[in-house]
Amino acid sequence: MRLNRILVPTSSSDDKLKKPHHIAYTDWGDLENPSVVVCVHGLTRNCRDFDCLAFVLQKKFRVICMDVVGRGQSDWLEHAQDYDCYSLYLSDAISLLAHIKSHYTSPITLDWVGISMGGLIGMFLAIQPNLPVSINKLVISDIGPLIPAVALKRIAEYVGKDPRFKSFGEFKAYMKAISVSFGPLTEEQWTHLAIHSMREYPDGSCGFRYDPRIAISFKEREIKDIDLWEQWDMLKVPTLVLRGTESDILSAETALQMQARGARAKVVEINGVGHSPMLMDKEQINIVYQWLCHS
Repeated sequence: MRLNRILVPTSSSDDKLKKPHHIAYTDWGDLENPSVVVCVHGLTRNCRDFDCLAFVLQKKFRVICMDVVGRGQSDWLEHAQDYDCYSLYLSDAISLLAHIKSHYTSPITLDWVGISMGGLIGMFLAIQPNLPVSINKLVISDIGPLIPAVALKRIAEYVGKDPRFKSFGEFKAYMKAISVSFGPLTEEQWTHLAIHSMREYPDGSCGFRYDPRIAISFKEREIKDIDLWEQWDMLKVPTLVLRGTESDILSAETALQMQARGARAKVVEINGVGHSPMLMDKEQINIVYQWLCHS
């Protein structure tokens, strides 16, 4: 596994020239492998969530896992309002695709795996014209074109609060408490998530490794249902959707419609998990692996 950073332009809704920022990514497998998988995490998460999946996928693919701006090892933005600009996330993803393509002299095949927010980025990306590399297959974990306000309000209760903790143990316990919907992870998996989610401060305290200002959209906009059916209906890329049976983000009704409209996705339900399946255990990894390799 290699950790890299690239400098990318800062797209902005106000069309003002902004300071460019770095996005970080881990790079797994053979650098010359033309079969590439890009993995992108959820709202407050980071690229190291994909270590278990990437370790398995690298047998068949080159795997690149991105830290979305404001998270993990990527830069924090100068202006908080830019986190509320969806075109920024698309611009960063397109810059990453162009960067990947520049490594090759012959055509490559690119698949996208996204958890929650990362799935939405993949969905929007896959319907864009003239990408540097088109998306061949799309895997989405527990997100869809209708996101209920009640679930967004739950997320808004903790995103952006920037709590501080005296020890790693306190941090891990808090992270587990707010992430219980991830399902029955092992202590080793929780520890892995906590290590890579934590940021240490000069005073010895620790907190989350993301910019709390990413919550600006929850604070400055009325929280209501997000309806993206128009975009979903444009999606024609072969798509696999993993849904936690206890999810409050992706309802069973929405998942059923996703099988009949747009990409006509294959939906696999994961028992005992809410929002969202983290693609860390063998069962979930195997579902993704088999679909990418054989569907």
